[in-house]
Amino acid sequence: MADTVQQIKDRLSIQDVVSGYVKLERAGSSMRARCPFHAERTPSFHVSPERGTYHCFGCGVGGDIFSFVQAIEGVDFKGALRILAERAGVKIEYRGGRKEDRDDKDRLFEVLDAATIFYQSQLNDTAREYLKKRGVNDETIRSFRLGWAGDAWSDASDFLKQKKFTEREILDAGLAKKNEKGNLTDKFRNRIVFPIADSAGRIIGFSGRTFGEKASPEAPKYLNSPETPLFQKSKVLYGFDRAKQSIRKHNFAVLVEGQMDLLLSHQAGWGNTVAVSGTAFTSQHATLVHRMAENLVIALDSDQAGIKAAGKAARAALAAGLNVKVAALPSDTDPADLILKEGAEAWKTAIREAKDIITFLLDVLQKHAPMRDKFRRAVETIVLPFLSDVQSPIAREQYLREIAQRLGVSESAVSEALAKVPVSPEFSPGGANIETQPKKNANISDRARNAFALLLWQASLPKPVLDVDAYENELIHSIGKEELKKLQTLSTEEQESLRFLAGERFGKSLSVKREAKTLLDVLLKERLSNELREVTEALKEAEAAGNEEAMEDFIERCRILTSEIAKL
Repeated sequence: MADTVQQIKDRLSIQDVVSGYVKLERAGSSMRARCPFHAERTPSFHVSPERGTYHCFGCGVGGDIFSFVQAIEGVDFKGALRILAERAGVKIEYRGGRKEDRDDKDRLFEVLDAATIFYQSQLNDTAREYLKKRGVNDETIRSFRLGWAGDAWSDASDFLKQKKFTEREILDAGLAKKNEKGNLTDKFRNRIVFPIADSAGRIIGFSGRTFGEKASPEAPKYLNSPETPLFQKSKVLYGFDRAKQSIRKHNFAVLVEGQMDLLLSHQAGWGNTVAVSGTAFTSQHATLVHRMAENLVIALDSDQAGIKAAGKAARAALAAGLNVKVAALPSDTDPADLILKEGAEAWKTAIREAKDIITFLLDVLQKHAPMRDKFRRAVETIVLPFLSDVQSPIAREQYLREIAQRLGVSESAVSEALAKVPVSPEFSPGGANIETQPKKNANISDRARNAFALLLWQASLPKPVLDVDAYENELIHSIGKEELKKLQTLSTEEQESLRFLAGERFGKSLSVKREAKTLLDVLLKERLSNELREVTEALKEAEAAGNEEAMEDFIERCRILTSEIAKL
């Protein structure tokens, strides 16, 4: 695998990878952008083409192309490897199935993919006919790997055992559970099965829709995989692996509620559509979308439950910094029904005529609460909490002006009411950030950090200006071995941060040697001055105790330190 990683790094530069997600601009020897991992107004995210690394001075994240893709795509290292290998045109090779290259998660991915193949092979004519009646064509069935789980108690488990998967692996993948006799029973039975993939396209779970003559009428209409080491529904969006490129290209995502809605939306030409998987749209979902685009169109069901879900999704999206619009659907209609009954053009119109969330809410409330007092109360209780989540000051002021006009009151009155709206921790701004700035070790001075940063930066250069070994010896002389040891134990992230700082500070300097000498002299003077204070205190204590021998030693040490300080 090491060879594969190096091949990818040889073919893909850090700026090539990062620029696929954020807009980079030149800043001296590095490049910068607004950080995709936290909300900010001024760019603090820097990319170093020379070192092949990135670092954000705002939230502290940093690393290489692999850690970047891991963070922005929400995948593990091997998921990032798969994404980058595909982009670089490099084939991933695991040499002889070495243990270090294959872990427990690899086995779970393998068992889930094998289960997908099994369910696909079981898709019968009856299930196919149902899907076609719902508008799903053969290409979509094949592409999304739709399948069928029959009524037998353990067909899938038996198949997977034949493929040499253990009971523990089948259970950990969420594909079965044990009955009272200790035997495996399949999780999915009498259901059309929709595989759910991670951002890298690897199957991590399933959603099954009840179907067939033998399906229990008491069974839930949709059943999802349980939480597993791979499948965490609060972090996964159905179809995201297929939609992310289109989301990035068009700078917006369309959010729908179910698998059928998503399939028909993709068929209708909206490849930037994603769906929630058995849970509400969370701040983590919002963060995932925001890394690809700035805008979200919410098109959930038009019934009461759908409208409520749309409201929660909008608040999570607004808090993550997304611009949110809502597509109005006909009463008691979901996107799949609209596309099937009225065609792709009707769906296109619904998306293109989507209204900003605040305007949408005002229109709905004004329609259902035309009386001025009732409308005002509804705006205060329903609309203002959404306005408090809006991150853009300009957008917030525009909405505030619109609300004031609709209510026939002053903007200051709306502002005063807005200030009284309690902030929900669930939707607080910045709640979707994945990292915070690493805490500094309080025992290490900023000057010592700067000197160490210069050492790190010089050591990373192809042709360092300073003699790195000589500089390190001078640094030890200036701050002491113990202080240098503390610096060397800083986290990789903080060391990368220091390296970037030095690159920014000294990158264009023509006098690095002189500046380094000045910095080391200041550090040495500080160390000697601190020692002089300690020796002076010890001299006073020896004098008070009448210890003349110790007094002579301390006086001589004070003389030497004073002389050394004077030379600096």
